Amino acid sequence: MIESVSKKAFGGSSGTYNVQALELAAARERKLKGLSITVKFLDDTQHTFQVDKKSKGVALLDQVYDHLELVEKDYFGLQFSNNGCYNRSSECILWLDPAKSIKKQIDNFQHPLYFKVKFYVSDPSKLHEEYTRYQFYLQLRNDILSEKLILPPSIAILLASYTAQAELGDYNPDEHNSNYLSNIRLIPNQTEEMERKIAELHKLHKGQLPVDAEFTFLDHVKRMDMYGVDLHVAKDSTNKTIQLGVTHIGIVVFHNDIKFNTFSWSKIMKISFKRKQFFIQLRREPSEDYDTLLGFNMEYYRSSKTLWKSCVEHHTFFRLDSPKVRRKFLSLGSKFSYSGRTEFQTMSDVKRKGILERKFVRSPSKQLIKDKSGSVPPPPLEDKGKVSLAPPRPSRPHDTHKVTTSCSNKPKQAWAEDVRISDDDGGFLERTLEGPFSPGIAGRVMSYADEEISSPASNGLYDTPPYSTSHSPISQIIDEHVATVILYPDEDGKYGFNVTGGTEISVPILVSKVAPNTSADKCMPRLSEGDQILQINGHDVTNVLQPDVILLVQEARAINSGKLVLTVRPNVLYQDEEYEEPPYQYVPANDVGAPLVGNLLEQSMLFLADGLASGALVTRYETLYRKHPDLSCNEASKPANVNKNRYRDISPYDQTRVVLQNSCGDYINANFVDMKIPGTNMVNRYIATQGPLQTTTEDFWQMVLEQKSTLIVMLTTLVEKGRAKCHKYWPSVGEVLTMCNAIIKCTNEQNDDSNSFVFRDFILIDVKNDSTPREIKHMQYIAWPDHGVPDSPQQFLRFTQHIRGHHKDEKPVVVHCSAGIGRTGVLVLMETALCLMDVVEPIYPLEIVKSMREQRAMMIQNASQYRFVCESVYAAYTEKRASEECCDGKHQSSTDKDI
Repeated sequence: MIESVSKKAFGGSSGTYNVQALELAAARERKLKGLSITVKFLDDTQHTFQVDKKSKGVALLDQVYDHLELVEKDYFGLQFSNNGCYNRSSECILWLDPAKSIKKQIDNFQHPLYFKVKFYVSDPSKLHEEYTRYQFYLQLRNDILSEKLILPPSIAILLASYTAQAELGDYNPDEHNSNYLSNIRLIPNQTEEMERKIAELHKLHKGQLPVDAEFTFLDHVKRMDMYGVDLHVAKDSTNKTIQLGVTHIGIVVFHNDIKFNTFSWSKIMKISFKRKQFFIQLRREPSEDYDTLLGFNMEYYRSSKTLWKSCVEHHTFFRLDSPKVRRKFLSLGSKFSYSGRTEFQTMSDVKRKGILERKFVRSPSKQLIKDKSGSVPPPPLEDKGKVSLAPPRPSRPHDTHKVTTSCSNKPKQAWAEDVRISDDDGGFLERTLEGPFSPGIAGRVMSYADEEISSPASNGLYDTPPYSTSHSPISQIIDEHVATVILYPDEDGKYGFNVTGGTEISVPILVSKVAPNTSADKCMPRLSEGDQILQINGHDVTNVLQPDVILLVQEARAINSGKLVLTVRPNVLYQDEEYEEPPYQYVPANDVGAPLVGNLLEQSMLFLADGLASGALVTRYETLYRKHPDLSCNEASKPANVNKNRYRDISPYDQTRVVLQNSCGDYINANFVDMKIPGTNMVNRYIATQGPLQTTTEDFWQMVLEQKSTLIVMLTTLVEKGRAKCHKYWPSVGEVLTMCNAIIKCTNEQNDDSNSFVFRDFILIDVKNDSTPREIKHMQYIAWPDHGVPDSPQQFLRFTQHIRGHHKDEKPVVVHCSAGIGRTGVLVLMETALCLMDVVEPIYPLEIVKSMREQRAMMIQNASQYRFVCESVYAAYTEKRASEECCDGKHQSSTDKDI
């Protein structure tokens, strides 16, 4: 070691390099060039991100999305306020614009930015990833707590019970005492009475996984008027203070948080603002000779511009396939345009990449902090994220998501603490069924013509139930809002349903659960969750306490074979409110007076999407006649033909019925249905018929023989719910079916890869007239759920495409389900719509239904089938557009040249 060095040693050829000074200088320079921005997330965690001072908003957004590993990221954004105020009506709350510099948007980086949902999806089922749905669940939970989303007390309590199920698991009396919800923030202004009602409902959700409870939560919330509404305070022409809300549907008008008008995007022609005034120009109706221009006064100029920007963003995101750049070089107005991806692009991208399965930890709800009086003060919005979090709950080995049968003869009480009678004593559910139970959210239950009530007196000669007033499914409906349900107990004395309510005189008695395959599930009309019980065996129970209701049920079980007659108001808890839209035609005329958006097909699809979103589509369907009032069905009721009908109230019109030429009688329950394709010479010809009975099998093949059909489509299985839906009218592979006039041989049978369809090949020989073998294709859809609709349109679309591949000649296609009206009508409408799509003609499903019902009664039997086929049409159109754009993109890339 050198202990001392003379100064001369540093003289001459020498040098130094100050590492520390340069490191400090570089650090100071990096600090000056960079920005530290804190973002708070929906689960109240936070993270600090580093971005360059010159960065645009997209740089920060990309870091946030990467941090969360979000795939369906375009529904979300970052919100900030330069003064730190986050009041509900604050004009200072802004969204970070990805196309602008961060420094030019944010003045004060001391305040955090908040990660939030910016575009509320119309239906949570559109979100492919569970993680995305969880983020929506967190946002909506926060919206409820901050009173941005205002709910009726009953709905708020119901939603809170699903939150309890998602976070605490199954109710356990050993762990959950009387005040186990008192320290969890579930609803605004929470009280002990509310907590008691939440606990009652929490007990009913036993078996639901967190993902099930959260999805049901979202499915309820989407029906609320104020779901996903971006509210802006305004004044109308009378100077009355109102609120204008921007949603995926369009612009909604509220007064005192009550919706009283909706202007859908397809109705709006133009939106504009000038200083503090905001304008909506509506499309002119065929009966009008003037334009409607609505003007609203905003409080500030910035308020007007903020509302206008929100409209531009929502319309672009939900209505356009891709953002359209607004080019106004000489305009003095705003040049703002939405620069992100649209919902269409997001969904297409997710479908292309596939669903990302991931594991994530759910965050517990915030704890309540009560004041000295014991009440709960509402938390200030600006203190969001500062309240303490509930500690993570320990794992509970006794919480099983697969619920086992109860071993106790006396199940524990399921209702209020002061009620001494268990739900079992009323003849309700004795045991919880295997697997998670997710209550149905459907509206009023529609009857199916093929849901006959079995009876010991059934005629063995044909599959027709005994006809009487009491057995007719339609006769069970008393009026539009009240239905009568008749139940009989099983061998254990149980009817198969639970009730809630009746804790006070004013609290209605509601059905809270219906067990599958029980009397309550199989009756017609079916009992459903949310139905209000009005009478029990003629006794009015609208103002009766729950113990008295249970006693009435017990009394019914002891007399008259246990017959229980319930008068109910269907689904009062979950009835959808119709959107109050200005009256306008869903089928636009050519003289509307304004240029149409794109071609007529595109325009009709916009109307279709609006109708699905608002509910107006189904509302209009339900006003349509089921049977044409001017067409007779006399042949069906003749004594010689009565036994040839599978269902006594499903009869063919005389005018369009298929007439047999060479059989024992000319009658068969079948109609010709011809669907013309406008703009072409094409006519899709069908024979819509019932599933053959054993006694009508020969008539069925005689019809196929005479009409020279080469394709038979079957949309049912032979047996559903233990009931015969169709006779096996064909031979097995290698076997021969010999009849008077025809011989049928099955040469091939195979299932598709998903076991959803069965394809068969038949050889048909006309014994008397022509011995030349005719090849017959037989396509059977076996995956259609019993008395429901498929979960997704995709499978049904694949089946329809198979049919189109063989529907080439002018011979009629024979289509049948069980009754020959419901699923049969769905298929005919779907194929007709695809043909219209191919020739770029507009599609109006209601007009197609009317055309079908003019040829066979009750085609497309109920609203759920109609909604499903409309969703399928829109899905097919969306896929076609995506495919065309993909092909255009490939063509463009193949023609690009290096310059």
